[in-house]
Amino acid sequence: MTNTMNNAAPELDLIDVGGMNRASFILKSALAIGTTAGAAAVGPFVTNALAATASSDIDILNFALTLEYLETRFYKEATKLKLSSKVAKLAKQFADEEQQHVNALKGAVKQSGGKPAAKPTFAFGVTDEKSFLKLAQTLEDTGVSAYNGAGPLLKNKDLLLAAGSIVQVEARHAAAIRLLNGVNPAPDAFDKSLDKAAVLKAVTPLIKG
Repeated sequence: MTNTMNNAAPELDLIDVGGMNRASFILKSALAIGTTAGAAAVGPFVTNALAATASSDIDILNFALTLEYLETRFYKEATKLKLSSKVAKLAKQFADEEQQHVNALKGAVKQSGGKPAAKPTFAFGVTDEKSFLKLAQTLEDTGVSAYNGAGPLLKNKDLLLAAGSIVQVEARHAAAIRLLNGVNPAPDAFDKSLDKAAVLKAVTPLIKG
């Protein structure tokens, strides 16, 4: 299924997500919010979206797994681009780390008695270093906020600890990408968020499917 976005979110015009399931639909929505309303608005949206369907720990883990599938594929594809040596080295490192996150989350789902979410297909449309770094910032900022929204819903404290160890690495990824883009890696002391009505207003025009 192809995302059809308006001009408010040009980065997301590049992303095609195929094989939609509930986790990937929530992720798709979160990406739209991250671009139009700011990454800090993603956390409350994810909390509301997952809680509204009486999510189990397995549901939440599969949401995180879908996010990690996306990031892993993104960085693996980026290694095929013509990047500067510094950026290429970082892309390879991040691809390896995201793959470790995938493996860990799949294992956690199985240990919890569930079935890991199927891997969606992704197409990102990035063609050079500039477009790679721009989209990477959107994905990483949104990913951190998505973990912040989903993590507190976990009932198993061991799983919450594991998610916390992943989101710390994702935040470091986000900071590194922001520095490469010449953007302040930590512009605020606290994340700001939007209320539910504002989040829905931001995302509704952008989701087709």
